Amino acid sequence: MDTDQLHRPLYCADILVNALNQDPTRPLLHLLDGPTLTVGDMRDAISRFAQALRSLGITAGTRVGLLSANRPEVLHTSHAVQILAAIYIPMHPLGGFADHLHAVVDAEIDILVFDAQPYGERAAEFAERSPGLRLAAFGPSPLAEDLCKLAEGFKPERLVAPKVGPSGIMRLGYSGGTTGKPKSLASVQRVGLATLSIMMAEWEWPNPPRMLACTPLSHAGAALFLPTLLKNGTMLVLPRFDPVAVMEAIQERRINCMMLVPTMIYALLDHPRFGEFDLSSLETVFYGASAISPARLKEAIERIGPVFFQFYGQAECPMAITVMRKAEHDVNDSRRLASCGRPVPWVHVELLDANNSPVPDGHPGEICVRGPLVMDGYRNSPELTAQTFAGGWLHTGDVAVRDPGGFLRIIDRTKDMIVTGGFNVYPREIEDILGEHPAVSQSAVIGVPHPKWGEAIKALVVLRPGQNATAEELIDRVAQRKGSFQAPKTLEFIDSIPQTAVGKPDKKALRAKFGQYS
Repeated sequence: MDTDQLHRPLYCADILVNALNQDPTRPLLHLLDGPTLTVGDMRDAISRFAQALRSLGITAGTRVGLLSANRPEVLHTSHAVQILAAIYIPMHPLGGFADHLHAVVDAEIDILVFDAQPYGERAAEFAERSPGLRLAAFGPSPLAEDLCKLAEGFKPERLVAPKVGPSGIMRLGYSGGTTGKPKSLASVQRVGLATLSIMMAEWEWPNPPRMLACTPLSHAGAALFLPTLLKNGTMLVLPRFDPVAVMEAIQERRINCMMLVPTMIYALLDHPRFGEFDLSSLETVFYGASAISPARLKEAIERIGPVFFQFYGQAECPMAITVMRKAEHDVNDSRRLASCGRPVPWVHVELLDANNSPVPDGHPGEICVRGPLVMDGYRNSPELTAQTFAGGWLHTGDVAVRDPGGFLRIIDRTKDMIVTGGFNVYPREIEDILGEHPAVSQSAVIGVPHPKWGEAIKALVVLRPGQNATAEELIDRVAQRKGSFQAPKTLEFIDSIPQTAVGKPDKKALRAKFGQYS
């Protein structure tokens, strides 16, 4: 008896195939200006795209890059890659050329599928700089075969999930790159299944979800597709995030569920047309990817409703280390609103000091994780992997304190901590105080070299439209709350805070531009 197969768990591709073989006439995917695709339509499209990719030589282990704006073919292709047991390398549509080229070369992509209209020039440069890279396009392109047209020539076949094991690589991802070049890590079948299981069990889904996808489908946006399918829901796909388009879609389609990063929440709240739209259908807004200002979160709850559900994770341990449920958002407790919630019961989470020893409640420690959600390690980087897994834990690089109720409050990244005059200062705490000022939309705090203090605290502030504040009053606000040694020595007003492709404040870019004391 083959007991390996007898007791083998079902991985994401198995679950996808099983779900797509049920209720074929049920509506599933809505396009803003196009048709609605049923479950059966999606199943058949994935089959056609899998056959088309196979005809291009893609088999198990082939490395397939994808660079595209939001369109249904992104889902068809990424799921077809799963069915073929090939390796998927998503490239964020808002990413810069250097990061994209780094992924092409570092991941040794065999074939790049690209959206012909917006990314044709970039694909041509990749091909020029990476000999041997093959190309396929969504739409007509002088560079490559039209994958959509090729797929139309195939008849749908029965979908069959591949035989994969827990350590089979399904995706090559990259860390955010906020402290250097993005680091490559392999997402294996075990991690994919753990992520899905936690999302299904712990996340608060409407019944059924009417999901709005406005974040990139090549990244976190696609993570919501399979849970939506399993929850008998529907998904409306927007080409990109646009505040008015999002609010119009919520009102007109009675959307009850979506995922946003904090900067998107700020953009909705600050938009001059915010009050024109009925957003009352919203039941759950999943948010994460970066820290949110407690003051702005309170504003969002008061203006939109108690619909916010936070998730915390990172590329190395995706999306589901901790959650903060809707009812746990206490608008009268700023520390609770600064929390990332409590660990899910599917992973071991501990706050450790520099000696890998647990810290007491109320004391800062690094969030460290064990369990099936943790990556296998960084590709081709044994030293970095050993450092990250020191003491048998995944070291996230996030410093937090835990309250007696078990809620974790991230006070900053270990690499973002500022040492000024011998004192450790966590920028997140200063940013939260600045965010409480009614004129402040966003802020970012960095350390800059200083001959006397080693580092000086510098704040970069974005004001809300039509609002005013002075540097002196904002600096004084921090000094009164945290003491003069933690108050910014300098503060500049800027138009916007640069973001990484995954929606985190890009402090590397800020240090490059504003990293001199003045």
